[in-house]
Amino acid sequence: MSVLVGLIVALGMLVIVPAGLRLMDSEGTAAVRRLWPLFALPGAACLWLPRGTAATALAACYAAGTVILALHVPRRLLRTRSAAPAEVAVLTALASPSVAGLALVAERAGHRLFGFDLEILALTVPHFHFAGFAAALVAGLVCRAADGPGGRFAALSVPLGTLLVLLGYFLDDWAELAGALVLTAGMWAVALLTWRDVRGARAGADDRLTRTLLAVSAAVLVATMLLALSWALGEATGLPHPDLTWMAATHGLGNALGFALCSVLAWRRLGGTVL
Repeated sequence: MSVLVGLIVALGMLVIVPAGLRLMDSEGTAAVRRLWPLFALPGAACLWLPRGTAATALAACYAAGTVILALHVPRRLLRTRSAAPAEVAVLTALASPSVAGLALVAERAGHRLFGFDLEILALTVPHFHFAGFAAALVAGLVCRAADGPGGRFAALSVPLGTLLVLLGYFLDDWAELAGALVLTAGMWAVALLTWRDVRGARAGADDRLTRTLLAVSAAVLVATMLLALSWALGEATGLPHPDLTWMAATHGLGNALGFALCSVLAWRRLGGTVL
């Protein structure tokens, strides 16, 4: 795992997930949020060890935490009995880190899970922290704040796009391109609503920091999702496109810092929670 990918993943484990959990209802996630450092610290440590038994054991600790988080999905379904778009987005956010946890264990063990190259497994880890957890969470927040067709579209298309991209791993590059198209449409809807509605209506005119964080998160999505589309289109058609190293340094880093971190910080300042 490269140093850059390791840093991005560590940010997701140590900052984005616990901060994002604070934006969910405390009844459902308070306990796992308090215990999260017990899982995230070993997970972050394993990123800097060579592949082998020690790295795999630490990765398994993190994966256990992501499974506990995913178990909140059926609990929440039983409690809320809701299939509202914002709820679908929250459930996706709760489940996504478990995909990252499984990929991390396999990659740290040097095991080609389902036949995937170790490089693909390594990049799956940040993808499901940011395109999975962070994007779905923010889509749910935006849906609740900007109630209407656009918000509902964002809250449904981001989870659907994430699922289609995952299925594309197992099918072919064209299926992955379809997933990238749906995910990009959802993320651009999030960006538009964040810029137009949330930044203006929720953030006061005198709260320049929150407005700036929201503006950056929206603007970054336009560029990073264009990069995602160019990569998926190139993989499917053979057209020239950025390689994975370049994608990690641009799309990955941009989504981690410009979108996920800025979004979570902004929503924390707004005091928003997903119902």
